[in-house]
Amino acid sequence: MPIYLARRLGQSLLTVFLTLTTVFLLVRLAPGDPAAAYAPPFASSADLARIRAEFGLDDPLFTQYGIFLRDLFTGNLGTSYSFHAPAFDVVMDRMPYTVTLAVAALAVTTLVAVPLGVWMARRADTKRELGANVMTIAGQSMPDFWTGVMLLTVFAVLFPVLPASGFTTWSGLVLPTLTVAVLQLALVSRLVRREMVSALTSPYVTVARSRGVSEHALTWRYALGNSAVPLVTALGTRFAALLNGVVVVEVVFGWPGVGSLVVRALETRDYPLIQATVLVTATLAILVQLLVDLAYPLLDPRVRLGKAA
Repeated sequence: MPIYLARRLGQSLLTVFLTLTTVFLLVRLAPGDPAAAYAPPFASSADLARIRAEFGLDDPLFTQYGIFLRDLFTGNLGTSYSFHAPAFDVVMDRMPYTVTLAVAALAVTTLVAVPLGVWMARRADTKRELGANVMTIAGQSMPDFWTGVMLLTVFAVLFPVLPASGFTTWSGLVLPTLTVAVLQLALVSRLVRREMVSALTSPYVTVARSRGVSEHALTWRYALGNSAVPLVTALGTRFAALLNGVVVVEVVFGWPGVGSLVVRALETRDYPLIQATVLVTATLAILVQLLVDLAYPLLDPRVRLGKAA
C-alpha cells in the first residue's frame, strides 16, 4: 500500500505539473491581449505597455514561465487581473458552490439511477424495459443547455415556483441539480443495467438460485455487489468531471461556481485566475480518482493494490 500510494502520488504530481504547463502555454499563445481587455477606452500604446509591464507580460515567454514555476513552488499563484486579489483565494471562494452542485447532482443520480438500472436489468428485453431504455437514451441525448432552458421555462416562467438564477436560498439549487443529473442519470442507469444483466446471467447466480437464495438477495447482494466496482468508477469519474465546473449549467443559471468563473477569466484573459482554477480543479479530480482506486479492495476482495502475493 505505501509503495502504491507513493507511485500514484508521483503520477498525480506529474499530471498536475504537465497540465499547468500546457495551460500556461496555451493561454499565452491564444489570440488576444490582456492589456487591451483592461485598458481604458482609446488607450494609447504607452498605456498598453504600462499595463503589460504591470502584469509582467512584457518579459519573454521563458522568463514568464520561470517566474510562474518559482511562484508555484512557493505557493503564490499570482494576483487576479480582474478581481485584484490572490487568484487562489478567488477560486476557493467559488469552489464551495461547485462542490455543492456536484454533490447534489451525484446524490440524485445515485438514488435514482441505481434502482432504475436494477429495475431495467430485472426486466431486460421486455416492453417496459424498452420504454425506460428509450427515456434514458433521450436523457443522454439532450444537451445541458437545452435541459436547463426547458426547466427554466417551465418552473421559473410558466409556473414560477423556483428561482431562475443565483443561490440566495436552497431552492435555487433544485433546477441546476436536475439539469446536471439528467445526463448523469441516463449514463449511470444504462451502465448499471448492462452490468446487472451480465451478473444475473452468471453461473454463480444460477448456483445461488438453485440453493434457494431469494431473488431480492440475488439482485441486491450478489449481482449488485459484483457490479459495484464499475459503478463506483463511473460515479467517481462523473464527480471528478463535475468538480471541474459544469460551465454551461452554471452560466445558464447564474450559478456562482468555478465554471462561470472560468468563462469570465477566459473572456478577460485573466491568466493567473485561469491557472489557479486549473490547479485547484485538477488536484481535486485526481484526489477523487485516487480515493476511488483505494475503494476497490473494499468492494471486491479479489482486487489487490500493488504486487500480488
